[in-house]
Amino acid sequence: MSNSNEAASVNVDGVNQCRITVQAKDGPCNVWVLTPERQGKWPGVIFYMDAFGIRPVMIQMASHVASQGYIVLLADMFYRFGTYGPYDSQELLKGDFRATIGPLMASTDNHKAAEDTAALLAYLDSRGDVNGGTVGTVGFCMGGGMALTAAAWYPDRVAAAASFHGGNLATDQPTSPHLQLCKVKAEVLVAAADRDDSYPPEMAKRFEAALTEAGVKHKSEMYKGKMHGWMKPDTPVYDAPAAERGWNELFALFGRTLG
Repeated sequence: MSNSNEAASVNVDGVNQCRITVQAKDGPCNVWVLTPERQGKWPGVIFYMDAFGIRPVMIQMASHVASQGYIVLLADMFYRFGTYGPYDSQELLKGDFRATIGPLMASTDNHKAAEDTAALLAYLDSRGDVNGGTVGTVGFCMGGGMALTAAAWYPDRVAAAASFHGGNLATDQPTSPHLQLCKVKAEVLVAAADRDDSYPPEMAKRFEAALTEAGVKHKSEMYKGKMHGWMKPDTPVYDAPAAERGWNELFALFGRTLG
């Protein structure tokens, strides 16, 4: 794994931001690195983006995690596709957004993202300001399944994994996260919307049953009256009070498991 093309670091609201390139499994992958401004050693967190890709709000959300005392990596999981966007979520949702993001989503999946995670873990290991060998993972929408799958692929490295309005968590596809739960050692948080077609009640029951059968320490919450994407400020379904609740749950999880 090699790093190159490091962009100049900027400071936004007490968080340092820079972009690097790491050699992921199938090529060079852009990664945004967000670190607390103050000196110290911090636990690592890998942040898995949603299907609308890297854009200012994803960096803003990853920065919010970093501001709590974590070194956060936000990787462009669409690096196999090539150049795209950045997209305006509000504009995309006015039309056939699936026609735009479908080809990007087809370039990756939970298992490919887990393979890419090896390069991210190696980068964290190369830093002198990372505290400890275990990390947290968190993903939103598409990234929810990736965060959970990473916990299964690297059970001795991932101490906490969180999915926010993650879809397709228990399907008949071989990349379905629920099939990997028997390998997970992390504590898991699943925050779902009860008005989410990508995670209907029957799927939620199936995933919850798989968590219980695997003996995974977990907390599953259904946010009543919320829709897929409620955590993201650039979507029309964003709900600020519910988002604050979600962030508090995430930081409590990381606080318990990562220190």
